[in-house]
Amino acid sequence: MDKLKMHSPDLTQDNVARIRELFPGCVTEAADKNGKLRLAVDFDQLRQELSDHIVDGPQERYQLDWPGKREALLAANAPIAKTLRPKRDESIAFDTTKNIFIEGDNLDALKLLQETYLNRIKLIYIDPPYNTGNDFIYDDDYASDSETYFERSQQTDDRENRLIANPESNGRLHSDWMSMLFPRIKLARNLLSDEGVLLISIDDHEVQNLRKICDAIFGEENFVAQIVWQRSKKGDAKLVAVVHEYILCYVKNKADIAAAGLWRKKKEGADEVLAKYKTLRAELLGRHDKIREAMLEWFKGLPESDARKAHKHYNWSDEAGLYFAADFAGPDDGRASRPRHDILHPVTGKPCKKPSTGWRWDEKKTKWALSQSPMRIHFGADETTIPNRKSYLEEISYEPFSSVFYRDGRSATLEVESLVGKGWFPFPKNTDVLVELIELTTGPEDIVLDFFAGSGSTGHAVWKVNQRQASKRRFVLVQVPEPTERDKYPTIADICKARLINAADALKKGGDIPTGMDLGFRVLKTDTSNMAEVYYAPDAVSQDLLAEHVDNIRYDRTPEDLLFQVLLDWGVDLSLPIRQESIAGKTVFFVDDTALAACFDLGVDEAFVKTLAGYKPLRVVFRDSGFASDSVKINVEQLFKLLSPATEIKTI
Repeated sequence: MDKLKMHSPDLTQDNVARIRELFPGCVTEAADKNGKLRLAVDFDQLRQELSDHIVDGPQERYQLDWPGKREALLAANAPIAKTLRPKRDESIAFDTTKNIFIEGDNLDALKLLQETYLNRIKLIYIDPPYNTGNDFIYDDDYASDSETYFERSQQTDDRENRLIANPESNGRLHSDWMSMLFPRIKLARNLLSDEGVLLISIDDHEVQNLRKICDAIFGEENFVAQIVWQRSKKGDAKLVAVVHEYILCYVKNKADIAAAGLWRKKKEGADEVLAKYKTLRAELLGRHDKIREAMLEWFKGLPESDARKAHKHYNWSDEAGLYFAADFAGPDDGRASRPRHDILHPVTGKPCKKPSTGWRWDEKKTKWALSQSPMRIHFGADETTIPNRKSYLEEISYEPFSSVFYRDGRSATLEVESLVGKGWFPFPKNTDVLVELIELTTGPEDIVLDFFAGSGSTGHAVWKVNQRQASKRRFVLVQVPEPTERDKYPTIADICKARLINAADALKKGGDIPTGMDLGFRVLKTDTSNMAEVYYAPDAVSQDLLAEHVDNIRYDRTPEDLLFQVLLDWGVDLSLPIRQESIAGKTVFFVDDTALAACFDLGVDEAFVKTLAGYKPLRVVFRDSGFASDSVKINVEQLFKLLSPATEIKTI
């Protein structure tokens, strides 16, 4: 039932709507005096539409622009006073895992990761809100300048996660959506390695704007493909059934990608066909005529939908393997200069019949093929049959990823339901598709980032790849704690963590896990800085009050909280192994053995410093107020110079 408007008609907006019907290109989005986006008329464009000559107006230029773009750029560049706080009780294998799960606003998270993961991420995959009118987008807390933005960033966490609806009634404003995504993709690019890849799932609502954003940030020359993913065979619609979405692919530097090697994926079913051939070869003692009969019979018994049946033409074999007798004729392109040299039959010694279009290979390559053992040319019973070239399945079992593919979207929903229950997360991404994309674009020890983690499909897919390849890829996931208004999983982040925990258990129960495979994740949460307000604004505090603030650390922060702020500030990998030791009655954190030693206890004296220096850490950090006396604080550097001169020292 519609509600009464309770106000007089907005005649201006009614008039704009009428103009839009006549001249759609003359209506755009603009902010009113209160900063609210509304539909507005581009009067210069309207004058041109109504004129028979060129109308004077602002200088034309090719550029991407929208209301709020400058504020979005400010949001990307402005600093924040926040940190990442570890949550051991929500983690799995906290001390040893290389996988990171960050709960919080992804804009904040991307800023906090700039030092640690700069130029280190190989693949970023994201599935952002599609701006369909039924989803949420981030309402970023823009400010007029960098200083004001920085001040606002110290607010308590209850304002950190700002999610707003952009419904149909709001016109699904493109500007809001673009302002949300632009700074995040801009920051994400910094994290990619020179051979890094960005993959973004999207649908028709915003695909054009998303391409323009990525063109502006990555450069048009680094666009690779707009992949079409058909998720269903049928759909309901009044006009056209839309059964697809897209995956946009951009790279950091296309030249570096090309130099690193071709992207290839395993042909589906090829491994199984080769395995069958190897079994038959052993059983039939290498008798290739019998092997062919058995392969033909095996292919015949496979259902048409079986991926293995696509390779049924690979039924010949020789000592080099299973092959297809492929066409040896040159293309019918009208060229009279196609090679037409003689090829002698190995039994009769007579020239074989030639194809009407000539040979595909020139005489030099043909001689090379004939010189191989076994020969790489397949002959008939005598010279009356045109020879073929041998195409070995082992050699061509990889192929490029197609720009159009079909994968049923329902299987992804069933997978998530099996792990967290029904009705918790609509439209999750298919992990089998993500597995293919991860295998296509990354190496065995690369890092994969997803800062719209959702139900955790990307992390689950990384584990599946590691299981299949015995590799050590690792993930960084970021998910805002968007409320579900339900008890079992209060936020989307809780769903994601539960899915990862249950997926790890399912993989273990399924067996065939490579030794030492990492099925854990370290949970970190974005929060206000560990430093008290006096640290950022000492001038605003009276001298008497300042005297009371001997310690500049917030009262509710733990030593491990301080450790992770140190890791962020120093740009140390957040996934390095951590251990705790008690030395002279004080707790010391060792990160990656002796790469970093940290002690945040009070009462640090010279005897303790001498003992710690004996470990010869590369870096060491203390609490600024943790020294037993000023003299100890002064002598720390001298003591390390004597006992561990290579150690870098800092205080927090």
